[in-house]
Amino acid sequence: MKRLYLVLAALGWIVPYYFFLSFLLENGLDLPLLVGQLFANDISTFFAVDLVITALAFLVFSFREAQNQGMKQWWVYLVTTLAVGPSFSLPLFLYNRQGRLETRAAGRQGV
Repeated sequence: MKRLYLVLAALGWIVPYYFFLSFLLENGLDLPLLVGQLFANDISTFFAVDLVITALAFLVFSFREAQNQGMKQWWVYLVTTLAVGPSFSLPLFLYNRQGRLETRAAGRQGV
């Protein structure tokens, strides 16, 4: 599973940024146009709002889970969520969480 999470994190960074970079190359950093296209119609607004709620839910979950698992540097997931989105930060978090769980399990077996 851990390797799959890493692959999904890479895809979650590369695929969205492909489209973002395509927009930038065509339009530059035109924020009014970007926001206008993001909320251009009901279906794009649906996806935008869904993504924001997903990001918030992930940040709440990951903050608490990182505390429970003793994972340091939770801020990385906050930054990656804001800079890329949950498509990158969620699988990255799961990858690191899985590593933490495996380390803890190995420690219990060694006792």
